[in-house]
Amino acid sequence: MLYTLHEMSHAALTPWQMWASMNASMFSHPFSPLSYSPLSREIAAGSELFVRVTQRYQKPEFGISETRVAGKAVAVSETVAVDKPFCQLLHFERDLGSRQGRADPTVLLVAPLSGHHATLLRDTVRTFLPDHDVYVTDWVDARMVSLFHGPFHLDDYVDYVREFITFLGPDVHVISVCQPTVPVLAAIALMAEADALVKPRTMVMMGGPIDARRSPTAVNNLATRKPLSWFKSNVIDRVPVKYPGAMRQVYPGFLQHMGFVAMNPSRHADAHRDFYNHLVEGDGESAEAHRRFYDEYNAVLDMPAEYYLDTIKTVFQEFSLPKGRMFVREQLVRPQAISRTALLTIEGELDDISGNGQTEAAHALCTAIPAKKREHYLAPDVGHYGIFSGRRFRESLYPRIREFIRRHG
Repeated sequence: MLYTLHEMSHAALTPWQMWASMNASMFSHPFSPLSYSPLSREIAAGSELFVRVTQRYQKPEFGISETRVAGKAVAVSETVAVDKPFCQLLHFERDLGSRQGRADPTVLLVAPLSGHHATLLRDTVRTFLPDHDVYVTDWVDARMVSLFHGPFHLDDYVDYVREFITFLGPDVHVISVCQPTVPVLAAIALMAEADALVKPRTMVMMGGPIDARRSPTAVNNLATRKPLSWFKSNVIDRVPVKYPGAMRQVYPGFLQHMGFVAMNPSRHADAHRDFYNHLVEGDGESAEAHRRFYDEYNAVLDMPAEYYLDTIKTVFQEFSLPKGRMFVREQLVRPQAISRTALLTIEGELDDISGNGQTEAAHALCTAIPAKKREHYLAPDVGHYGIFSGRRFRESLYPRIREFIRRHG
């Protein structure tokens, strides 16, 4: 019912959005006489802000068409390597030409299925491309997946990761960002248990809740304060009939977005006020930076209800993995079975989503990995998003990851 009301409110706002968009154009276009009226900038700025706050944001494009290899520009094409109902494995294929013989390591970036699209890792992909052959998990918006394909549980996520690792081969380097650290560790542990010789070369885990009991954040506290029944009753709804996934139970993206904003409402209010002021002042560069950030931040997807509830229960309420009680299709997950895969964990000192120590906990579980094949790094003055994007990631964290991959590849 809540999803339907959201769709109705969005439809009701559409005429107002069109009117505001027209106002923004008429009061800002240099060929319009209205743009020279005394309050033209204020009216145009207010109109654009209204549109941006109320509009629906589509999935952004990665938009990576070029990189530099050995100092030379190289074309990049985005292709689908594996197509699954709930995920596409994307390959960013570099046209190396005469450099086809380069033996660059293959990297599997496992993006989080936690509200935002995999394009949140655009900067991560762009940074890795000059030195690596990059694949990324691009999770599908659940409202676009027909009920014909059945449910999608946390176990299915683990199965997908195992399939992708098998597809890419034993020399792959697996990098998990935030939420997927748990299913990725489970997948690699199950693969090691089945065949000790089948292994990724390395696994890099960045800012994830391996043990959410350590340094709990607001995200962790919400999950522990509310029973699972509360989440089922309050955040799960069915997809309206207008979408391919009609009647599928999901955690809707618009509810997730409300949760993101509620974590720090004053920061977003300040950002929108600054955006308005930048438009009035004619600071186009700052205004464009705001647009780019919120085009990504406001683009959200629906999560399958089964997967979301499994994650709440397994990761944040029962702490099954660190307690040695996590099962995937009735098989116990034993991280101590991993012995041939090198482990690097990375945390941000200022991370307010995955607290310090939550990712480092992987070392206490993977007891069979030799000390010389494991590292942990706490990035000073870095928040959650700074772990995988931005200047500090590019200049400080990425060189550390690249060296780790080379050393153990």
